Amino acid sequence: MSDDAQSASFERDIKPLFRERDRESMKALFDLWSYDDVRSNSQQILGVLKDGAMPCDGAWPTAQVDLFERWTETGMNA
Repeated sequence: MSDDAQSASFERDIKPLFRERDRESMKALFDLWSYDDVRSNSQQILGVLKDGAMPCDGAWPTAQVDLFERWTETGMNA
């Protein structure tokens, strides 16, 4: 993962955070491996990540939530 928030990208840094099981459980609403879907739903995703409600089998480590949040705040590069 990139430590530089300015260069964080969906393909390299964000998409790998979502496991196949996360993708499958959310597919009815949106595709976590789709840049457009994650970008469009980024605030909703961030909210449940911060609440620890996603993924359903345990909260992400703080560093991963922070990376996702920085990505949303720095232009959501593909």
